[in-house]
Amino acid sequence: MKGRKTNLEGADCGIARSLQIVGDWWTLLIVRDAFRGHQRFGEFQKNLGLAKNILSARLKKLVQEGIFTIEVHTNSPSSPRYILTPKGEKLYTLLVALWQWGEENCFEPGELETEMVDTIDGAPIERLQVKAADGRLLGPRDFRLASRPSSVGA
Repeated sequence: MKGRKTNLEGADCGIARSLQIVGDWWTLLIVRDAFRGHQRFGEFQKNLGLAKNILSARLKKLVQEGIFTIEVHTNSPSSPRYILTPKGEKLYTLLVALWQWGEENCFEPGELETEMVDTIDGAPIERLQVKAADGRLLGPRDFRLASRPSSVGA
């Protein structure tokens, strides 16, 4: 049915459960803007050009999921700040991975005018890599899913 979403919160898959929380493109753009320093509703709305009702719904869900916390100051109670929690800050790896994938696959050479750089020395950040526990680089066919050892009766 059109407009009806499948609920993935009970799925036995880390990707599916993650998408249940951050799978909407506006949601990840809100989180991206939080990493850029935006904290107030108006800042997100102005930067994204997102309808207020959609932004409000996404921020509410991100607060409920523990990605953001709300800080209300007595001098501006009508303009709370949305602050990334430690759980929300862990999304930086996902955003870097999406940026790097997009950089490689969605732009013509020379088209992208910005790059991710280290705040200390301004050097471009290294490409993300997946590594085995022993440090070996793993490619897309070098891993599989396996059952975790059972903790029942332990």
